[in-house]
Amino acid sequence: MQNQTAHAHHITDIIKVMNGGIEFYQEAKTKLDDTTYNAFFERMIGAKSEAVAELQPFAVDQQGEVETDTDNMVKARQSYTKLISKITSEPATFTYVDQLEEVEDKVLEELDLALERNQTQDCEVTLRRVKVRMKECHDEMKALQVAAQH
Repeated sequence: MQNQTAHAHHITDIIKVMNGGIEFYQEAKTKLDDTTYNAFFERMIGAKSEAVAELQPFAVDQQGEVETDTDNMVKARQSYTKLISKITSEPATFTYVDQLEEVEDKVLEELDLALERNQTQDCEVTLRRVKVRMKECHDEMKALQVAAQH
């Protein structure tokens, strides 16, 4: 009979996306330099930082160490946004907000993938709690995206 230990699954992927999102929001703050957006971006950074802190024990369980890397797709979005902001006549605000909303979509997608897997009870409870907060972030970012289009 095999000894099976319950482990957290897919947590490091979520953390990588959130870490990338934190970096992206920090960059957006410096590029846009708008107090209205900066306060909003700070809230997003804070929510993601708290979620990463809550998920790190499960990342350690999953891979044996704290996850500090960022997601390559988020890095690609960040690079794309820098490039588009330089070559388009569209305001940089819209480009950043649009791409950050896509990052919020990716966060929710990764959380859903993790919740589809067999998680330990404490991990699942944490994932569900984090998902509620990240859904709120997503909805705020979506509203900001709609407002930026007008």
